[in-house]
Amino acid sequence: MLVIGIDPGTRSTGYGIVRVDGPRIACVEYGAIRNAARLSVWECHVRIYDGIAKLTQEYALDAAAVESQFFFKNALAVLRIGEARSAAMLPLTRAGVPIVEYAPRRVKQAVVGRGSATKAQVAAMVMTLLNLRAPIEPDDASDALAIALCHAHTRRIEERMP
Repeated sequence: MLVIGIDPGTRSTGYGIVRVDGPRIACVEYGAIRNAARLSVWECHVRIYDGIAKLTQEYALDAAAVESQFFFKNALAVLRIGEARSAAMLPLTRAGVPIVEYAPRRVKQAVVGRGSATKAQVAAMVMTLLNLRAPIEPDDASDALAIALCHAHTRRIEERMP
């Protein structure tokens, strides 16, 4: 099973693809769709859409995982992240890839074992779980891999349930 995790943002949308084969999970690809500050929000959305569409064409994805939206004090930030999420989810929906959402605490719990883990702890555990030697850059890609791992772990648990 191929799972893509997505950490959406207008200026940087992280993605991470993992292959789940029984008990083994391997990193296939990760990175970020980066948008220059000079681009309009709408140009950023097109670039996010196109970048995720390209990944759906390159890989036979079985599932997509994204963090559920959480609330900030800044309403504009919530709006912008929601717009970036939509731009990223549309090509997946068009390709028929099922999308699952996970709360940030759930992702941390699945990867580190504690819902209050720090970003650094999550990144270190992602490297360990995927047997990666170099730090994952950018941070958005590390977060996206964590989201994909969360889905893989959740699927394993669900498959064991009667």
